[in-house]
Amino acid sequence: MKNPLILRWALIIAIVIVLNLFFNFSLQLVYQEPQYQDFCKNEQVKVVPQDQKQCVAGGGAWTEDQSYNKNLRMPVPVEISTPRTTGYCDPNFTCQKKYDEARKSYDRNAFIVLIVLGAVSVGIGFALTNSAVVVSSGLSLGGLLSFIIASIRYWSILNDYWRVIILALALAFLIWLGVKKFQD
Repeated sequence: MKNPLILRWALIIAIVIVLNLFFNFSLQLVYQEPQYQDFCKNEQVKVVPQDQKQCVAGGGAWTEDQSYNKNLRMPVPVEISTPRTTGYCDPNFTCQKKYDEARKSYDRNAFIVLIVLGAVSVGIGFALTNSAVVVSSGLSLGGLLSFIIASIRYWSILNDYWRVIILALALAFLIWLGVKKFQD
């Protein structure tokens, strides 16, 4: 026995893991991920506005809620004339929306890069099948894992039409590779 089976599988698994670590850390190095702090300031003391006018002026979103204070069990206020708040403010509404948009754009671009790198890995893996079976298997499985990681990162953001299109393209590519490489 030239190479024990366990050593072959250890090398295949190592190639799969290191290949995807390489893809993802290279992506982070070249293409910086948006940081929440760049969009929403993290102030040490944050004064939350108590009325709609202050809230909206500060970039927040006011939510009117007539039942806001009804279910809270509080001691009877000392001053009966104190106005009760009828809503609440999300002071990070505007900056959160900007961050979410930047994050979606980043995730979309990362998805595209990881899919392309995965496809290249699968293609190289299939091209090497005759010369280095272990390396070929590692690259092919590594490319497959790259597809999975890319999909997990961006799948929830995609609309249903794009999901079907991407799945159809992936299926067509895999069938084409299977027919081309495994013809008897």
